[in-house]
Amino acid sequence: MEEVELLRRADDLSRRCLKKWEMTNTGFLNPAEQMLLEQRFHPSPGVILHFFGGYEGSERSVAFFLPEDESISRPEELLHAVHYRACFGEPDHRDYLGALLASGISRDRLGDILIDGAEATVFCLSGICSHLLSLDRIGRISVKAEEIPLNSVRIPHREKKSVIFTVMSLRADAVAAGMFRISRSACARYIAEGFLNLNYRICTRCDASVKEGDILSLRGHGKGLVAEIGGNSRKGRLFIRAEIYQ
Repeated sequence: MEEVELLRRADDLSRRCLKKWEMTNTGFLNPAEQMLLEQRFHPSPGVILHFFGGYEGSERSVAFFLPEDESISRPEELLHAVHYRACFGEPDHRDYLGALLASGISRDRLGDILIDGAEATVFCLSGICSHLLSLDRIGRISVKAEEIPLNSVRIPHREKKSVIFTVMSLRADAVAAGMFRISRSACARYIAEGFLNLNYRICTRCDASVKEGDILSLRGHGKGLVAEIGGNSRKGRLFIRAEIYQ
């Protein structure tokens, strides 16, 4: 969704929540869209903006607009989890997403797709849950589907590795080079080719500013969080601690 369109849509939902004093919501948003709303959108007075994707730490989440006296648990009523078990084979994320989209479901109706061997869990909005339950094949592989409570979904544990390095400045090329252990010149080439994402948006400027809490991903090298920007070394370089997703 384009930035202007998303902001306009959020404003409309916020106003409708305030006028009717009832919860409103978007479809599932990707991380870049969530960050855009967090940074550039301010709900109407008396309205709370809350993100929820079915479990804590979800990548794709729905933006809910709640009256300030509304229970924060209400959003859970609109989200569902469908569990699939493959009979013979192990479909991957791409297989599930392709099959679901090919069945006519739009991407904003679908949340995260968690894969665990021959099993998978798909989060969705309530309006399409019955459709997901009717699917019995993912590609050429037969699957059995059932709805399960959100609180019973097994969330795969994602390991993180901490790395510490120093930079002369908080430029994107310097931070990414230190984070992913590559030369700065190689990193500059990757950035020029559009391989670097800064907060889920393509970054083509080597001198783009990076701050604590930013997320960087470099195609072919991984994804990491700028967890902490510390003090200066004796040579005046900045210490950075990053967490690399495994």
